[in-house]
Amino acid sequence: MTVNRRLFLAASALATPLLTSGSQFAAATPANPAAQAAQSRPVTPGADRLAAEGWRRLSGRRIGVLSNPTGVLAGRDHIVDSLVEAGVRPVAVFGPEHGFRGSAQAGGSEGDLADPRTGVPVYDAYGATADELAGMFRKAGVDTVVFDIADIGSRFYTYIWSMYTAMAAAARTGAAFVVLDRPNPVGGEAYGPMLDPAFSSGVGLKPIVLQHGMTAGELATLFDAEFLPSDGGRLDSLDIVEVRGWRRRQWFGDTGLIWTPPSPNVPTPDTALAYPGTCLFEGTVFSEGRGTTRPFEILGAPGVDWRWREALEGQGLPGVAFRETYFVPTFGKFPGQTCGGVQLSITDPYAFDPIRTGIALLVTARKVHRDLFAWRDDLFIDKLFGSDRLRRLVDAGAGTDDIVGSWQNEQAGFRRDREKYLIYR
Repeated sequence: MTVNRRLFLAASALATPLLTSGSQFAAATPANPAAQAAQSRPVTPGADRLAAEGWRRLSGRRIGVLSNPTGVLAGRDHIVDSLVEAGVRPVAVFGPEHGFRGSAQAGGSEGDLADPRTGVPVYDAYGATADELAGMFRKAGVDTVVFDIADIGSRFYTYIWSMYTAMAAAARTGAAFVVLDRPNPVGGEAYGPMLDPAFSSGVGLKPIVLQHGMTAGELATLFDAEFLPSDGGRLDSLDIVEVRGWRRRQWFGDTGLIWTPPSPNVPTPDTALAYPGTCLFEGTVFSEGRGTTRPFEILGAPGVDWRWREALEGQGLPGVAFRETYFVPTFGKFPGQTCGGVQLSITDPYAFDPIRTGIALLVTARKVHRDLFAWRDDLFIDKLFGSDRLRRLVDAGAGTDDIVGSWQNEQAGFRRDREKYLIYR
């Protein structure tokens, strides 16, 4: 989809109904129409559509590809390998957090190198500013930037901000920007608090809600219209190659697509579903499960016992069950130490509310294990949440309902404001 800005911005659409905060997929019936639709309507990402055409739309361009291991086709070939094989050789590849081939852990990257398989120069784009990235584009002679990374739908997952920075760099150099769109694996509804710009960081650059419910292509249109004008100017050309067959209320398990871990600690679609809520534990002294076989689904710390799980049972959280667990992380927090805690299991992805669940986990952890629970000294929780509101409310003893209720107006406003940028229904 090539964006015609005049028509695009003039378009109006019906407002999305406000769903209750207790259910992400409240409009889905027990018959699960999204799952039924997936059986009869294949979901085809944008990359597969262009590959089926032999990448002709990109032929003759000096393309730079911003991608990682999720930029794969249905046949499991990476798009860069497919482009080279088709004779549409990129002049450069740009690696985000975790690197182009995905070998680096959280907060890391692979550095500059020549890709061993294709020989294409790879630039380390993680942490680069827009001006620094623009310099890389000029050095490589890029005239078209192609973005193909599977996001997992959370504001603090860094890939959407890598995309934003690349868009700003493309605007500075006059390069065209192409998004090969993919489904949002946790569905297309928006939930959670809005980022306060005073808390802008690498895990949240611009004011969007925590679980934005948009695809990368939809976010790109929003970024271009809402944020780039005050950040150096808009893109000369933005092209979204749409996903075919996806509906907003589908989660990844009902798309028929094969899961490719977008980072080392998001091994399954269930991890992605839990992540918008349980990643908040990165801002605490409790382990978020890194160094276990179920990161972001196993949580705890040394000294935590069965009482946390019992407290969670009284929260009435839909679509999720908890069990008492004990674990020894191999890295991350508490490596080699025995931790007690809980493991969450998602029993119904269409009822599960990850952010409410994450808040309930924080509230009960503080209540039951006040002597163990604490925020990280650097107050990273404020950057993850997008303000200091969560920390202050939890410390004041607020309950789950009060905390979730505190962002309902801004959530409704974001849903309304994003409507004109939505591509899929």
